[in-house]
Amino acid sequence: MAEKDNLRDNREKDSTGKRCPADKSMTDHAAETGAAKEQTEESMENLLTRLKHQYHSLSKGQKRLADFISEHYDQAVTMTAAKLGAQVNVSESTTVRFAMQLGYAGFPEFHRALEELVMNKLNSIQRMQMTYGRVPQGEILGTVLQSDIDKIKMTMEEVCAESFEQAVNTILGARTIYIVGIRSCAPLASFLAFYLHMIFDDVRLVQTSSASEIFEQMIRIGCEDVMIGISFPRYSVRTQKALEFASKRQAKVITITDSVHSPINTWSSCSLIAKSDMASIVDSLVAPLSLINALVVALCMRRQENVVETLETMEEIWDEYQVYSNDEMTTAKEKGDIKLS
Repeated sequence: MAEKDNLRDNREKDSTGKRCPADKSMTDHAAETGAAKEQTEESMENLLTRLKHQYHSLSKGQKRLADFISEHYDQAVTMTAAKLGAQVNVSESTTVRFAMQLGYAGFPEFHRALEELVMNKLNSIQRMQMTYGRVPQGEILGTVLQSDIDKIKMTMEEVCAESFEQAVNTILGARTIYIVGIRSCAPLASFLAFYLHMIFDDVRLVQTSSASEIFEQMIRIGCEDVMIGISFPRYSVRTQKALEFASKRQAKVITITDSVHSPINTWSSCSLIAKSDMASIVDSLVAPLSLINALVVALCMRRQENVVETLETMEEIWDEYQVYSNDEMTTAKEKGDIKLS
C-alpha cells in the first residue's frame, strides 16, 4: 500500500518536481489497460501452461490434440477446428470441447490465444515459413496484398473511436510531443513526426541508437507533455523503457500497437490498435500506417488555420529554393534552357 502511495506521489510530479493536476480519465484508462493486460495474460496463461496443468483430465482424443499443439503450435495456428481435429483423427466437435475444457468460451477464443502464443514465440523466419511456406511463387503478390487489405479491414472493425478522439485531444493539449519507434517501427515514427512538425511547434522524434541516449533526449519530459510510442511484435524493450520513463514523469502516453495485450500498453494512457502481420523479414505495417495517416488528418482538421499558414510559407520556401523537380524545370524553362514543343 505504501509503495502504491509513493508511486502515485511520484507520478503527480513532473521532471522539475512540480506537482501536476490530476487527470482522472487518463489514470483510469491506464488502470483499465493494465487490468486488461493482466486478464489476458491470465486467460492465455500461456496456452502451453494450461495444456500442461489440465493434461491428465483430458480424454484420449483431447490428449492427442494437446500433444500436437504443444509440439506443432506453429502449424496448429493455421488450422480450423475441423482441420485440427482431422490432423489427430478426432471430430470437429471434440476439438471445440477441447477448447472449452481448457477454459475458453469456444474455439475462436482458443485460437486467438494460440495466435498470441505464436506471435510472441516465433522469430521472423519461422513466421514467414508458417504463413507463406505453402503459397506458390506466382500467388505471393496477391496473397500479400490481400493480407494487407484484411489487416486494414480488421483495424476498421476493431479500432476504438473514443480512444482515437482521446488521442487527438491529448496531442492537441500537449506542450511537447515526443515520438518513439524502433527498428521496423522507426519509419512509422518518422512519418508521424514529419507531419506533426507541420502542425505543432515542438515535436521531438526520439533517436534510438542507444538506451542512454533515449533518456537524455527525454530528460525534460513532464506532465504537460505527451509521448507517442509505436511498437509491434517483436516488441522493442527500448521502446518499453522509454514509455515507462515518460509515464513515471507523469507525461501522457499514447501507444500505437497491435493488441490491447501488447506490453507497451502497461504505461499507456490511451491505446490505438492496428493489426499488423509479422509474417516475414518484411514487417507488414500497412494498417498502422493508415491509422497514423488518419491521426494526422484529424489533427490537421482541428488546426486548419495553422496548417494552411504553415503550408503557404513552405510553398514559398520550396519555390524559392527549388526543392522539387518541377521547380527546377520551371526555372530552366524561364532561362530558356528547355524548349517545349
